[in-house]
Amino acid sequence: MKILFANVSLPVASRGKIPISILLFFSCFISVKAQEKQQDSTQLKVLDEVLVKAVRVNATSPITHSNVDKEALEKRNLGQDIPILLNYLPSVVTTTDAGAGVGYTGIRIRGINAQSTNVTINGIPYNDAESLGTFWVNLGDFASSVESLQLQRGVGTSTNGSGAFGASVNILTDAVSEKANAEISNSFGSFNTRKHTLKFSTGKLNDHVEIAGRLSQIKSDGYIDRAASNLKSYFLQASYVDDKTLIKALTFSGKEVTYQSWNGLEDLDLLKNDRTYNTAGMYTDANGETQFYDNEVDNYQQDHYQLHWNQRYNNNWSTNVGLNYTKGKGYFEQYKEDEAFADYGLEDVVMGGETISETDLIRRRWLDNDYYVANLGVNYKNDTWNIDFGTSYGYYDGAHFGEIIWAQYASNSEIRHHYYDGSGKKTDFNMFGKATYRLNSQWSLYGDLQVRFVGYKTTGLSSDRIPFNVDENYTFFNPKAGVSYNLNSNNNFYFSYARANREPNRDDFENNQTVKPEQLNDFELGWRHLQETFRFNVNAYYMLYNEQLVLTGNIDGVGNPVRTNSGKSYRLGLEVEAAVAITDQFSVQPNFTLSTNKNKETIVSQDGALANLGKTNISFSPSFVAANALVYSPINGLQVSLLSKYVGEQYMGNTDSEKSKLDSYFVNDLNVSYELIFSQDDRSRPFVKSILLTGLVNNLFDEKYISNGYYYTYDDTWTDPNQVTTIEGAGYYPQATTNFLIGATLKF
Repeated sequence: MKILFANVSLPVASRGKIPISILLFFSCFISVKAQEKQQDSTQLKVLDEVLVKAVRVNATSPITHSNVDKEALEKRNLGQDIPILLNYLPSVVTTTDAGAGVGYTGIRIRGINAQSTNVTINGIPYNDAESLGTFWVNLGDFASSVESLQLQRGVGTSTNGSGAFGASVNILTDAVSEKANAEISNSFGSFNTRKHTLKFSTGKLNDHVEIAGRLSQIKSDGYIDRAASNLKSYFLQASYVDDKTLIKALTFSGKEVTYQSWNGLEDLDLLKNDRTYNTAGMYTDANGETQFYDNEVDNYQQDHYQLHWNQRYNNNWSTNVGLNYTKGKGYFEQYKEDEAFADYGLEDVVMGGETISETDLIRRRWLDNDYYVANLGVNYKNDTWNIDFGTSYGYYDGAHFGEIIWAQYASNSEIRHHYYDGSGKKTDFNMFGKATYRLNSQWSLYGDLQVRFVGYKTTGLSSDRIPFNVDENYTFFNPKAGVSYNLNSNNNFYFSYARANREPNRDDFENNQTVKPEQLNDFELGWRHLQETFRFNVNAYYMLYNEQLVLTGNIDGVGNPVRTNSGKSYRLGLEVEAAVAITDQFSVQPNFTLSTNKNKETIVSQDGALANLGKTNISFSPSFVAANALVYSPINGLQVSLLSKYVGEQYMGNTDSEKSKLDSYFVNDLNVSYELIFSQDDRSRPFVKSILLTGLVNNLFDEKYISNGYYYTYDDTWTDPNQVTTIEGAGYYPQATTNFLIGATLKF
């Protein structure tokens, strides 16, 4: 039986538009670990891992991490997004706007929001350079092209792009295949969800060249009303490999059209009696009847081009050059009622002597951006030292504009009238050096020094037609150090310290142009125990923040979370994960996190006066998160898993208001997979190597739970002009009740 754990793999649970002919400009530093001869697919996989060597850590590194491999992903990959596939890893909480894991999904790790989690693909930054967020909806079915991924908790090792501020996810795409192969995969399930995937690989041609690709489509109506998703994607790579060289050119793209479901539900009666109700697109027609606009959608395409060249010169020295170009373009469309002409830079309309100052209209808010990255890495290693030097440069140029595509009264507008135009430009240059030094067979030391230079400049108007001009430059120094001690072959202890600094994002500046960068000092202390039938990790962490940009609980008009500096704050926690083989067929794989997450002092305005609330809980940071997998494999190829997840109560704001509290929830998924493998000598099925059948029942016991929401306050001066009264409000994102997915994959 295979028990997957920590630096091995845990079983996991499955949250623009124009094609570009320009091939690759700038990409990722990464060090090379080439092999003397690549004899089989296992050796080729090792060679591929050089693409992520500089941003990953090994099993005994003093960095807290978990690995997930292709086999674990495959058992649950039925169309749900990557965050949902990672739901059962330690300290992870996931959510999805549409309720069923397809469309807009999100992940929080140790309570840390998406804007503070660094994501790389083959070492290339994936976070949006301006918003710092990660939009997994633009990577439809990307799990089908993932060879492995590593989730680092805490600051982790130095990486590319916006610095990891408490968590990072780095993804390695499909490895070079030794032999030709193909796959056809189809799945179907609740809410009219279906996924269709076609994959192929030529295998190594003339012992050196491989071409591989994937074509996918995912559709779902969503659990929430009208929260439909239509995700189209492709992945294509060409590779050249020999004794000392690996060259990969790859392109992948995702086109998503999703009906908006980011409003949530504020009406508690609806939440109780009609929890799938969606207010997006709602308007009143001429007869006073409620209608829903049929194209209240988010429509975006993102195209990625990467080139990696890894070269080994001898047994000690190797280099890597990476180039990347990403093109993103798209919009979200909204029907808006009773909009003032003045808010769109238009003149009032006079008809029959009557002045009309408002109109119904349909608007689109556009993003059109280009992102270039160039990375260079050098690696030196011998029996004692393993040293990486790297540098990375990124340049982002994004246009923001809004247009009116229809109006009840057109005023002085032209067709596709631009009512705001703005731009954002960002540069990100970093250099690092990191080394592991083996003192002896038991002790090793780790050091990591990084400096980042970030420049950000905006011009034009915001979407609210307010002049938006930012011109900021930051220099960040991020040192890290650690020590590992191998007591014996079964026990490894580690301690590490790491500092991270991170710039504000575009939304932070829009909400408060005096926003400050945030700083984190992270201390990690851990024990890893490894035996054939019993494995566990215990990790204690203390994350001390200065000016942490915490979620206020509120969201803006497009569902983006609003953040604010919180002064001094901290996260103190204990993470435990284990894997126990009870028998050869049955294993138990639990994990849990106990934590306290506090703002040291919170000052707010309440009822017209400032109030000091003292120490409060950090928003969206439950103090207890636990998961467990009961895995039963009665025969070869068959695996039945009961996956359980508990998330404790959490606050959506930072004031400990009962109004902002999300209740705890406990959900269970049942996953069944069976792979029928045909003998190579079976002449009756000459083309089919295996058939993989998978089934998934999500929320097995029909829990009506809420994993995410928002919280806001406003001052009421209308009820009593002589008194200011602070009013609280909240919205919620209901998650799907019992639902299922089934699928079949034919491997040739």
